[in-house]
Amino acid sequence: MTATATPPPSGATEQPLSASVTAVVGLLILFEVTSGFLQVGLAPLLPDLADHLGIGSAALNWVVSVQLLAAAVCVPLFGRLGDLYGHRRMLRVALALIAVGTLVVALAPDYATLLAGRVLQGPIAALLPLEIALVRDRLPVADARRAIARLVGALTLGAMAGGVVMGLVDTAFGNLRLTLLVPAVLAVICVPVSFVAVPESRIRAGGRVDWAGVVLLSGAMVALLGGVSGAEGGSWGSARVLGPLVLGLALLAVWVLVELRSSEPLVDVRALAARTTAPFYCASFLFGVFYFGSQAPNSTFYAADPEATGYGFGLSALSISLVLLPGALGSVVGSLGTAAVAKRIGYRPTLMAAFGLVALTFLQFALLHDEIWQMAAGSAFTGLGIGLALGAMPTVIVEASDPSRSGISAALYNNVKTLGGAVAGGVFASLLGAFLVESTGEPGEGGYEALWLVASAAALIALAATAFSRRREG
Repeated sequence: MTATATPPPSGATEQPLSASVTAVVGLLILFEVTSGFLQVGLAPLLPDLADHLGIGSAALNWVVSVQLLAAAVCVPLFGRLGDLYGHRRMLRVALALIAVGTLVVALAPDYATLLAGRVLQGPIAALLPLEIALVRDRLPVADARRAIARLVGALTLGAMAGGVVMGLVDTAFGNLRLTLLVPAVLAVICVPVSFVAVPESRIRAGGRVDWAGVVLLSGAMVALLGGVSGAEGGSWGSARVLGPLVLGLALLAVWVLVELRSSEPLVDVRALAARTTAPFYCASFLFGVFYFGSQAPNSTFYAADPEATGYGFGLSALSISLVLLPGALGSVVGSLGTAAVAKRIGYRPTLMAAFGLVALTFLQFALLHDEIWQMAAGSAFTGLGIGLALGAMPTVIVEASDPSRSGISAALYNNVKTLGGAVAGGVFASLLGAFLVESTGEPGEGGYEALWLVASAAALIALAATAFSRRREG
């Protein structure tokens, strides 16, 4: 495969490689603020959404997992299309689909329509990989690093604002649909803005899209997530669980064979398994497990009525968003401080410190969760670790890739991380279901403690994988 430097499409803003970070990043920061707003803004509303739709924990889990599933498919596809046809062009397509999906979610009259809207929001996970590939194309390494840190900082800033703003709107108006229209308006605004001053990448990869790989990967992920989600009640040996899991693993095996034999694979499986990158991709998967997988359970824990369940705080959407705020602030500090920390100790040690911090705080959740201040304090340190990891991981992986494949490399990181979150959603729902208390119909406190211990273990294994990695600092 060859990469050629082609002129940007008509209307693209010409920028020399030495252009300032601000000039290249520009409005991309707005898109990442919106992305963070959309990804986290729904979290404090999940308990209210379940009540509004009359759904249980399994169905609520699908509201989260179906978007992660769509994202896991969209990320490599949009990354490859960006490498072939331009990252700005695919960024615009992604923003348009996200806007439509967010409107559908806000106006959905029923559960099925809501899920359809969440599927359309899948490309939200492709925004950051497309932007990373774009700034990597337009800027030298040092400036690109700072640009990536700013984009991740914008993502976490949007996440911080999303939870609080959504909680405030919900409290002020008491109307769930009106509250959900807030991110929809923001998403719609981003579409015309993307046509204003966003530069196009100049390097193009040759070849085509591996559509067979797209179909097989999509089918494998649907089957695997369906099987995992079917085990909510702890029935891992049932046909409804084993059937989809076996089918998913079979499709995944066929997909690997197809990718290995393809001259233009959707995912470079050999690079994925390389000694220098495999540990980071393993860490990315585990990152997704504790990052995405814990969001919905934490919200339902905060909303649980302590008089009925023996745990929780009976919090409203606004109160939940305020408890989550220290974590969002910690993420902003961590992501913006990644470059400074890595300059002193290197990116691999930064990742190790981040995962170690997250492991300790999830352990603290499992042991100390009777007071709100304990959860808020732990959340702040969890956010700090997550912010450091979010800022360091993309740089580590992208710098190890060929420039002409930077889009798909960054996309693969997000894809693996998102897949970890999708799998964790089903596993954690099954775990909570195993601790179900018949008298209340809710999971017992031990279910949440077990969940946090699993998240802590995932962070520790990610730390070990990072420690065993081999990477030259660039």
